[in-house]
Amino acid sequence: MRNGLRTLFILAMALVATSLAAQGTAPAAGQTQGGRGYQPTVGQPGKDVVWVPTPQALVDKMLDMAKVTPKDYLMDLGSGDGRTVITAAKRGLHAQGIEYNPDMVALSKKNAEAAGVSNMASFAQADLFATDFSKADVITMFLLPSINMKLRPTLLDMKPGTRIVSNSFDMEDWEPDQRETVSSPECQTWCTAMLWIVPAKVEGTWQMTGGPLTLTQKFQMLSGTLGSAAISSGRLNGAQIAFTAGGKKYSGTVSGNTITGDGWTATRK
Repeated sequence: MRNGLRTLFILAMALVATSLAAQGTAPAAGQTQGGRGYQPTVGQPGKDVVWVPTPQALVDKMLDMAKVTPKDYLMDLGSGDGRTVITAAKRGLHAQGIEYNPDMVALSKKNAEAAGVSNMASFAQADLFATDFSKADVITMFLLPSINMKLRPTLLDMKPGTRIVSNSFDMEDWEPDQRETVSSPECQTWCTAMLWIVPAKVEGTWQMTGGPLTLTQKFQMLSGTLGSAAISSGRLNGAQIAFTAGGKKYSGTVSGNTITGDGWTATRK
């Protein structure tokens, strides 16, 4: 099934490349334009995926969904021509692109310089699977489902509240917290963004005044019991936890083995 998805993706990219070439917007591989040097081709092969740029309208939507601020540090996995990193830098973020193709890295640096954001946007020629993402507050990506799944354990180990935004491809049973599709003349294909917020890890038994709080966790979704009462509407939003038990709503903040709420606390055994 995964090989089938990859094949479909590559075929779709070939169609996009053919369409763009017919419109005169896609140069041949390595072709120069107006003396500008290396120019990538839509659908060209890469180490893990073929290259297809995320439409600018979706780049903007992805950053909006992640609610980026100048306090955030963004990393774009498979950064291509650098447009996501450069757009983030224009919003005042420090951002870094990770890209395996050295020609694309060089092109991204030139694009960042031309946009006047070289001091905020950086690019590294590196393998996604040998890169430390732990310092990022926001991760953006446009990768194959199989690559997303290989990255998923690493992403889930990031600090609670880290925002992850993907163009078009999901992470199987880890349901996104938000999904948005851009519909505009500027975005005709690959126009759906999905946002995940890394949840705190809360599964286990916690001690609190109302009795033992036993939580079962499936990503951001929670079930379990508080004393003899079943939990409903249990959910995590990063380090923020909320659930209902015994007709009462609880909300609080998770910090390691402690949850602190309004008038209640819980400690993990």
